[in-house]
Amino acid sequence: MAKRHFLPVEAEVPGVSDGSRAFIRKVIRTALETEGVTLPCEIDVLVTNDRAIRKLNREQRKIDKATDVLSFPALELKPGEKPTEVDADPGTGLVPLGDMVLSWERVAAQAKEYGHSNRRELAYLVTHSVLHLLGYDHMDEGEQKALMRAHEEAVMDRLELKRQKDAQEG
Repeated sequence: MAKRHFLPVEAEVPGVSDGSRAFIRKVIRTALETEGVTLPCEIDVLVTNDRAIRKLNREQRKIDKATDVLSFPALELKPGEKPTEVDADPGTGLVPLGDMVLSWERVAAQAKEYGHSNRRELAYLVTHSVLHLLGYDHMDEGEQKALMRAHEEAVMDRLELKRQKDAQEG
């Protein structure tokens, strides 16, 4: 039997159901599969609130404000580069891709702001974070951002969670 990804989801806030945790893991698996990552990986997920993510953002990035998701890659991959067996932890056989921290408050607020479901917003933020862990970035407003957006949309399409305006036009 093939080894599976290890995707623990810890929640520091109420309201994160077993179903939400399972959905986060499904989105991560879909994003990894869409990106062609075939080795078993580990991504640790923490679901928290605005206060805690603001503190982390201040400590780790010197930005004193809450954000929706933080990604802490364990590897220095380039966009489209896949981890290799050399990257795997010899003890577990898993490739440690890094950590993801989500603000549950931001998921709800942004879903309302953008006019779509919490589920769609959660999937987008998880996908966004996985792509960061795989080396994608959007620091420029040009090529890097466009590449990352195209890969986000590919994952969201596989999850059948299009943006509202796309769903209304189609």
